[in-house]
Amino acid sequence: MCDKQSLLESLTTRIIVTRDENITKTLDPVSATTNRDTLAKTVYSRLFDWLVDKINNSIGQDPASKTLIGVLDIYGFESFKTNSFEQFCINLTNEKLQQHFNQHVFKMEQEEYTKEEINWSYIDFVDNQDVLDMIEKKPLGIIALLDEACMFPKANHETFAGKLFQTFKNHKRFIKPKLSRTDFTISHYAGDVTYQADLFLDKNKDYVVAEHQALLGSSKCPFVAGLFPPSPEEPSKSSYKFSSIGTRFKQQLQALMDTLNSTEPHYIRCVKPNPYNKPGRFENFNVLQQLRCGGVLEAVRISCAGYPTRRMFDEFVDRFGLLAPELQYGSYDEKAATEYILKKANLSNYQIGKTKVFLRAGQMAELDTKRAELLGNAVKVIQRRVRTFLAQRELKALRKATISVQARWRGKVARKHYEFLKKEVAAIKVQKHVRRWLAQRSYKKARAAAIVIQAVYRGRQARKEFRFRKETRAAVKVQTMWRGYKARTDFKKLKKACLVIQCIWRGRVARKELKKLKTAAKETGALQEAKTKLEKRCEELTLRLQLEKRLRVDMEEAKAQETSKLQSIINDMQARLEAANSAITKERVLGKQAADQAVTTIKETEITKVIEVSNAKMEKLEAENESLKETMKSLERQAAEAEEKFLAAKKESDENVKKALEMESRIEQLQEAMQRMEEKLSNLESENQVLRQQALNISPVKGLSMRFKSTVLQRSSESGLLSNGEVKPVPESPVAVPTPDNAQSEAEQKRHKALAADRQQENLDALLKCVTQDVGFSKDRPIAACIIYKSLLQWRSFEAERTNVFDQIIHTIGTAIENQDNNDILSYWLTNTSVLLFLLQRTLKASSAGGLTQRRRTTSNTLFGRMAQGFRSSPASGSLSFSNGGVIGGLDSPRQVEAKYPALLFKQQLTAYVEKIYGMIRENLKSEINPLLNSCIQAPKTSRAVLGKAASRSVHASATAHQILSSHWHSIIKSLSNLLSIMRANHVPAFFVRKVFTQIFSHINVQLFNSLLLRRECCSFSNGEYVKAGLAELEHWVYEASEEYAGSALEELKHIRQAVGFLVIHQKPKKTLDEITHDLCPVLSTQQLYRISTMYWDDKYGTHSLSPDVIANMRVLMTEDSNNPMSNSFLLDDDSSIPFSVDEISKSMSEIDMSDIDPPPVLRENPGFFFLQSQAA
Repeated sequence: MCDKQSLLESLTTRIIVTRDENITKTLDPVSATTNRDTLAKTVYSRLFDWLVDKINNSIGQDPASKTLIGVLDIYGFESFKTNSFEQFCINLTNEKLQQHFNQHVFKMEQEEYTKEEINWSYIDFVDNQDVLDMIEKKPLGIIALLDEACMFPKANHETFAGKLFQTFKNHKRFIKPKLSRTDFTISHYAGDVTYQADLFLDKNKDYVVAEHQALLGSSKCPFVAGLFPPSPEEPSKSSYKFSSIGTRFKQQLQALMDTLNSTEPHYIRCVKPNPYNKPGRFENFNVLQQLRCGGVLEAVRISCAGYPTRRMFDEFVDRFGLLAPELQYGSYDEKAATEYILKKANLSNYQIGKTKVFLRAGQMAELDTKRAELLGNAVKVIQRRVRTFLAQRELKALRKATISVQARWRGKVARKHYEFLKKEVAAIKVQKHVRRWLAQRSYKKARAAAIVIQAVYRGRQARKEFRFRKETRAAVKVQTMWRGYKARTDFKKLKKACLVIQCIWRGRVARKELKKLKTAAKETGALQEAKTKLEKRCEELTLRLQLEKRLRVDMEEAKAQETSKLQSIINDMQARLEAANSAITKERVLGKQAADQAVTTIKETEITKVIEVSNAKMEKLEAENESLKETMKSLERQAAEAEEKFLAAKKESDENVKKALEMESRIEQLQEAMQRMEEKLSNLESENQVLRQQALNISPVKGLSMRFKSTVLQRSSESGLLSNGEVKPVPESPVAVPTPDNAQSEAEQKRHKALAADRQQENLDALLKCVTQDVGFSKDRPIAACIIYKSLLQWRSFEAERTNVFDQIIHTIGTAIENQDNNDILSYWLTNTSVLLFLLQRTLKASSAGGLTQRRRTTSNTLFGRMAQGFRSSPASGSLSFSNGGVIGGLDSPRQVEAKYPALLFKQQLTAYVEKIYGMIRENLKSEINPLLNSCIQAPKTSRAVLGKAASRSVHASATAHQILSSHWHSIIKSLSNLLSIMRANHVPAFFVRKVFTQIFSHINVQLFNSLLLRRECCSFSNGEYVKAGLAELEHWVYEASEEYAGSALEELKHIRQAVGFLVIHQKPKKTLDEITHDLCPVLSTQQLYRISTMYWDDKYGTHSLSPDVIANMRVLMTEDSNNPMSNSFLLDDDSSIPFSVDEISKSMSEIDMSDIDPPPVLRENPGFFFLQSQAA
């Protein structure tokens, strides 16, 4: 593009031209760098000028055009913390534009008022000419002084600032700051701005190097050579030619002002509401500053004081002549006509000029409002006349057609009714004879069968009574011996078990003391010893509290067992005594009867022997009863002593535990309630959006008058068309006609409507009475939900604007499940409500606003109105059927129905009931298994005693111990199995069953895991084996329940399973932290692992927990995670939220075929539900 050597010389040397010769001077590195930057700035400036010129040429402006439309985007007034030469130039531009704005808006506005010779008081405004003179005026303006300072090599910003302070020290617009030597403040029209003069001289200098101009002008590239044309100026003595940026900027600004003065400007003020570019945010101070800087406040002030609206007289009369129609019939001067119109409009404070009328702000809008009102009234009159004519013509044609259709239809109905009466009479006669014959035959069969059954039953009862008497006499003897032996054996076992428990407990206490002494001996240092003592003391207090609670529970259980045993013994003895007395009495009576009826050969001595034997047995039983009473009293004394000891220990523990338990339970209840409310709120928001849209669509329609609404309904009923295009039967009464029979027809129509409404209410009561009972299922489908859905679809309740059917159904369901603890009833209603919700989700859709008018024209407005039409259209109200199956066939096929507001509200309420019933079932099961979970986390002490003496016990004792160990787990499994059986029996969808058991297993995991971390006696090796065995029972139950109903419930036990696995694993000191956290317990956090490892103790093999290094690493990890609030808690939270949505329910359930569902007998016999019976058939 250019010669490299020439470029190097132009950047590193300077040529000074003298009179005799040219002197070449080599530049130092700093000057060469400045020279290079100058070349770059020059190239950039020429490229920018070329680009602007190309853009202007591409716009296609005609150079010969005399008109011009331009858009000027001004810089905007700038005032920052640091203001330099750039802000000075920008604010100068704003001062110039503000002066032009003042001249155009204020001065020209007032000149026009003067020209029109109206009453006007001049308004003073702020003139900024003195600021412009201070900046631009020569030779003592700021720009002139800046150029002068730039020409002196030794001048700097301090000398420049001193010159300014000396020149403008008395100027009112120039202020010298107190704390700075080089800063100066100028009072602009928008406010004071302080400028820093540090870089003013450097930014104002613009050197043009002749060598650069010649080098780039001689470039081989035409484009570069065109950017640098040869300069017509004569070369100076130096290759550097000084050019001031401020002077060039002032010249360009003056050219812009000349262009603005030659045009007619229009001003648009753009205001930025906030500096963050965010919607909906308005900063008052920022906006006020922009309005003040743009001169908008002054413009508003003069506009409010003046007349912003003006019109020529002819334009005003042409537009607002309608307000004075009398002006059209006479000859008026335009000025006089204008004054007449304004006086008639009751306007004031306006001015009449020579050629224009001047109005205050808002008066033009007031005139336009009156003009629009006048035109609107005229349009309404025309429309009213046209609509009246069209309505009269349509009414006459409609009346004529209606009379013809009614005559034909009444004849057809009369003939059908006559045929029906003939068939009915014949059918009654046939039915009478057939029913009599069937009744006679049934009675004869029943009588013969009853005689045979009575004979067989009486013989069986006699034999049974004889056998019972023999067995009773033998059983009395056996029971006497066995009960005595049983009481003695139980007492010996109880005494031996108490001794064993005492020995085990005393040994355990001794081992604890020994362990404490060993631990204290190993500790070194006073601080560590004090810390250990405090920790041990805390653990001892916790353990003592828990042990006292366990002892209290054990003593209460032992007391209850002993009391129940003694009570059962007393009851048995009393029963035996009563049986013996009754047997003796019977024997005496029998003996007396036998003695009276016996033959004379029977001796009296035999009777005496029988009586003596009976008396001896009676005395023996009385003696045994007395001995048992004495034994019972001794046991009661022992129980009383044990109870006194228990109460003494209970007082101290209750005071410490009561407050903690109350606060813990309260916190859990509040958390569960809060989670439940948040879930319900999120589930209701989506449905509320649909309901709001529906309410907005309905609200404009409700504003129609009742007269217009009744007219639309009457025309839709008289048109004889259904919404799907079918021919609909018309009512028997004709349209109101001014005849004598009109009143009678209206009364008959009202009577028909009232009858239909009563019949519909009876049908609704019958439906509600039926669904309150358990009507069962048909092929795994709930009958109640299906008949409710079919009935609502048949009655078109989903399309009704107003109906109370849904409220009554919801009230019935709520009454059925209120305060229910029976999971059987709750499961039954969960199935029905979920299936009904699924059917509504599949069928209903929100109605659009566009089709609302059409639907109102083709359908009746109320539910009872549609039912009345349906009953009148059927012959003698015998059945409901249509030729194309539009009603009957459509109940089973999945079709979309445009639902109204009550239907959508019913769907939302039904969703709430599904969630409520689900939560009640879940909470019932939780309350049932919660007492058992407290026993499942730790093996009973009696069980450990039995296991500890297993070597010296019999097989029977070992089996008893295993039974005690697993009784609590078996109770939990039994509760789970019972709930599963109930839900399967009630055909609850598998989706809900999986959700219930998943949350129940999660609850079991949380309760067991938290109890394990809070109770040190549970963190033992033997207790881990006990809990592991129980978890194996749960795993077996999940396997038997199958994945269809259990799902992934077993995965919810991951925390307790891994914790128990840690307790029962061997060689814990050899395990590393990585093996524990990644292989053995990946789910547990560091806090939880540290808690278990520090609380662990081996009561079976005497092994130790993890190594001290691993525990120390855990402490380091916990210290690093101490800032995280989530990592500081080692307990788990129970999730009681509703884990499903309506969409998930719809996706989980398959299509339901309701075509073959047989209705209950109560509805089958009701003619109002014939549509259910016909579909089932």
